[in-house]
Amino acid sequence: MSISHAPPDSPTPDISPISATAGPGLEALVPRSTRRTRVPRWLRRTTGPVLLLLLWQLLSSTGVLTADVLAAPGRIAQVATDLVADGSLPSAMATSLRRVALGLLLGTVLGTGLALVSGLFRIGEDLVDAPVQMLRTVPFVGLIPLFIIWFGIGEAPKIAIITLGVTFPLYLNVYAGIRGVDAQLIEAGESLGLSRRGLVRHVVLPGALPGALTGLRYSLGIAWLALVFAEQINADSGIGFLMVQARDFLRTDVIVVCLIVYAFLGLLADFIVRSLERLLLQWRPTFTGR
Repeated sequence: MSISHAPPDSPTPDISPISATAGPGLEALVPRSTRRTRVPRWLRRTTGPVLLLLLWQLLSSTGVLTADVLAAPGRIAQVATDLVADGSLPSAMATSLRRVALGLLLGTVLGTGLALVSGLFRIGEDLVDAPVQMLRTVPFVGLIPLFIIWFGIGEAPKIAIITLGVTFPLYLNVYAGIRGVDAQLIEAGESLGLSRRGLVRHVVLPGALPGALTGLRYSLGIAWLALVFAEQINADSGIGFLMVQARDFLRTDVIVVCLIVYAFLGLLADFIVRSLERLLLQWRPTFTGR
């Protein structure tokens, strides 16, 4: 068997990498994810709400939406200005924010504490997880009459409803985050000589942090939902109290203003948690969309 060789004068193919400066007609490749779009992202994100607002104004101007069904955006803006001017809306917002903050604080402490006990210890899981799973299936709104009997008609039942609504989603996400930590990371930490406390501090808790922040976002949404129910029962202040008064006088414009305030407060709380996620989870690169 003979092996043929290329002639000595034949050109040798160039297999060296082509650089961006190899020729005048070559351009450096830029990843699609790093290309800048001509339309700013904040403008794209506001396009949907603006179009919805324009549609709302159009339907109100043409008479499709009457004032007794849904007031026009201009009327809503005027009513909101009046409520701010007489101080009723800022006072109601301050009361509602205080209730949500206190209920969120108590629910975070309770839900996180139960999740740590159940997630870190097997005996804790045996004692805690089953009762929590049973209680979370009970609609917390259905407990309002029982809370009124227990705590009266003051602030306590309202805060208790918010606390209960916050506790369970936070418990589930923190517990899942703890049990979702890679076992190989635990073995690596043990091989490096970390104690049990060191494993919890440096491996388990950082691994469970993404789940905890996700649970916090869910809990914030449920906290505002619980506040709506709590403030419409035996309340004499807060945004829900304004809605009840507006319902009695058939003021749909005031009701819409209160709903918009609820929406913006919830959106602001979600923005704060998302900013906290970007700050605390810088070590975890994730897909951000294309």
